[in-house]
Amino acid sequence: MGIKLNVSMNQDYSQLFQSLSSGGGMGNLNFLSDYASIKNGSYAKLMKTYYGGAQNSSTASSSKKSGSSNVLDKILDEKKNPKVSKEAQEANANLTSGLSTLKTSVSALQNGKTYTDTANGQSAADKVVSAMKAYVSDYNDVVKAAKGSTLANKTAYVANMMSTTAANADKLAEIGVTVNSNGTIELNEAKLREAGTSKVQEMFSASDIMSYGSTISSRLQFAGSASGTNAAGGTEADKTTGSGAAALKADARKLAAEELFEMIKDKDGNEKYDVEKILATAKSFVSNYNKMFDSAESSSNSGVLANLSYIREKTARSADALKEFGISVDQKGRMKIDEDTFKKSDMSKVQQFFKDYGSSVATNASLVDYYMTTQANAASGYTADGGYNVQGNFRYADTI
Repeated sequence: MGIKLNVSMNQDYSQLFQSLSSGGGMGNLNFLSDYASIKNGSYAKLMKTYYGGAQNSSTASSSKKSGSSNVLDKILDEKKNPKVSKEAQEANANLTSGLSTLKTSVSALQNGKTYTDTANGQSAADKVVSAMKAYVSDYNDVVKAAKGSTLANKTAYVANMMSTTAANADKLAEIGVTVNSNGTIELNEAKLREAGTSKVQEMFSASDIMSYGSTISSRLQFAGSASGTNAAGGTEADKTTGSGAAALKADARKLAAEELFEMIKDKDGNEKYDVEKILATAKSFVSNYNKMFDSAESSSNSGVLANLSYIREKTARSADALKEFGISVDQKGRMKIDEDTFKKSDMSKVQQFFKDYGSSVATNASLVDYYMTTQANAASGYTADGGYNVQGNFRYADTI
């Protein structure tokens, strides 16, 4: 049964949707959404196409009635089967190829051979300048393509890449790279040569997982292999990561709590720490830490990626303290625990360390879980007008 209605361009369209209330269910929410779009002008042209010339004749009025039953069907069909413009198709193609090209540019800056003179007389300085020019050009191509692309999973990683670049703006400025307000970057060759090759090599170090170059390389790797989304807007890996983050949050909170470090009495009545219990919690923490990162690195949610970045940075800054307790961090950012070393550690120091570090990790792990389980649709990293927005960060800044 079709939906028939009488509409004038001055009419309150709410009457149209009130007539649908008997249908109930989620479908009405979609109609209400469409109503808001119609009322604010989004569908003005469509409405005029059907009704624009029908105001002054009875014949046109009859035509208007026969066509009115198809208006919402057409609107909803367009919503269900959106057409990708030629411009968006081109942007999608440019983004896909651009990501591959940019990855090659980063690899060149991470290659030690770029920083050595060659037999044919080309100096290391010239090679670095050439490599940096290629990087800047390829980086900008990706940013521009991403802003016109409909590939949400890939653009989420590009958004995170841009966030990383913005966070390193001061260091990049030292080697002649300026971060523009639109997210692109530009190179001052004279300043780059003045900075020297060693500073560039340090920023793009492949052996340091926290270096600018390594972080960008990681984002590009996953952007290039980003898959489609499920009906809820997130990938299947998102679900796994959500639960992994929840487990890590629980372990981190246990390690930060007083209860875990309460003294117990041995058979001789002496008070001591329950080392086995503390060790078991630490082992679980390490295991869930690694599981979360293994799953999260295939996520396309920029809110998740931002908080994972915070955790990685905190862990990197705490590497020496963790090592003292037998917990090491490899180049990929994964943890490993030496049980004997941990059990021999001063538990009062372990308690003091995790009181701060554990609480901090728990906060970010909670946000990873939040974005994965409830905000899978909300982290493309771009606003409606094509601007860039860092998500999952600022409203929690005081607690991180």
